[in-house]
Amino acid sequence: MTTKRKQHSAQFKFKVALEAVKDDQTRNQIASRHSVHPGQVTEWKKKLLTEGNQIFGRQPARAEAAQATREAELYEQIGRLKMELEWLKKKAAPFS
Repeated sequence: MTTKRKQHSAQFKFKVALEAVKDDQTRNQIASRHSVHPGQVTEWKKKLLTEGNQIFGRQPARAEAAQATREAELYEQIGRLKMELEWLKKKAAPFS
């Protein structure tokens, strides 16, 4: 019998990680209260501490991901055009 993994919202993860950063309770207490694994609490806390400075950055993560996707598409198009140009140069060489 398989069980589907829970997918927690970003708001929930932030709330749990923030509680873990406060150090008012142990990680096991926080995990049992929110029904998550203690290792997950630790992982979310580490992520909050390492990537917390990016929360107030200029671009949100979605905008950065969209920009990276767009750049990848453009680089792919440039590569394709270069290949076509080289092919045309090779085929046009006998005529010049």
